[in-house]
Amino acid sequence: MADFEEQCLGERGLLTPEWRAVWERTPREAYLPEKVWRQDRDRCRPITTAEERTALVSCDEPVVTQVDDGAEDGPGVATASNSMPSMVAKMLDLLDVRDGQQVLEIGTATGYVAALLSARLGDQNLTSVEIDASLTAQAERYLSAAGYRPKLVVTDGAHGWPAGAPYDRIIATCALRHVPYELIEQLRPGGVLVAPRVGDFWCGALVRLTANDDGTAAGPFTGTATYLPMRSHRGTTGVAPDTSSPRSRSAEVQPQETVTPGFALYAGARLPDVTLTEGREGADLRVWVHDGQGSGAIADADGTVTEFGDRSIWGDVEAVWREWNRLDRPAISGMGLTVSRAGECVWVRRPAEVVEPVAQLIS
Repeated sequence: MADFEEQCLGERGLLTPEWRAVWERTPREAYLPEKVWRQDRDRCRPITTAEERTALVSCDEPVVTQVDDGAEDGPGVATASNSMPSMVAKMLDLLDVRDGQQVLEIGTATGYVAALLSARLGDQNLTSVEIDASLTAQAERYLSAAGYRPKLVVTDGAHGWPAGAPYDRIIATCALRHVPYELIEQLRPGGVLVAPRVGDFWCGALVRLTANDDGTAAGPFTGTATYLPMRSHRGTTGVAPDTSSPRSRSAEVQPQETVTPGFALYAGARLPDVTLTEGREGADLRVWVHDGQGSGAIADADGTVTEFGDRSIWGDVEAVWREWNRLDRPAISGMGLTVSRAGECVWVRRPAEVVEPVAQLIS
């Protein structure tokens, strides 16, 4: 076992005899296609040498296994990957599977996580769904070669797989913009769902939900997580900002503060229509925010803000920042999520303290 894997397992509490045996007999390389990419800051770079491949596979980084949904002539956007081992370990630890439990995986991808779960629980206890038929076929080849035959289904994971319900555990290995209630309906009371949840306001975070007897599910966010989005949950850009009449102002909140994970999660819940994008101007951080309706702002590291459109969108960001400060700057671990038939709500400290979404704070 690689040193970094040993460290990951130790940190994540997966050093039970059962999980140690699973990790030792489930090599990551066995679930990777010949053609892979490394995700750099602005693009996916093909891995072209054996030395590069070995170095990438042997480190705690994601390995991109598909770009542009399999197209050969696209811009090279990652659409499938083999996740970083430390994140896989963390999610499996949060899932807390027990012998005999039925598990649904959302996002088969390469089949690596399916192999780990099959090895731990047995094929008969795992169903894995994937929207891309070519990825499912590839994963089936890798799994069969290793002697695993879980139930693999080609379908949109946003709907789960009702035919196999109820499940004791559901794990999503792709990012959800919201947790579909259909998945909660497929959990037994007391069952657990672990998923990366991503919003437009920069932040991606893991959430662990427990199903209640009343048909709801609730639980805490447990830390940051960057995963590729579920295909049916990919974001849209909306209307580009009108840049014809820029306005300059000084920033009360510096750009680097807006990507603080706790604030990003809170702001995303408070301003659900605002998208934040992080970038660089030379060595300095720069952030862009827009509402998809023609208003936007650029905030530079020197404290200069340039706004466009009718809305003072940076003013809204600053108003939410002041709220977050008054709440003593809750971290991701101090926030949670409740999912019901009516939808989702983010909360601070306890489910009763709901973060109410607003369309606009500053007129």
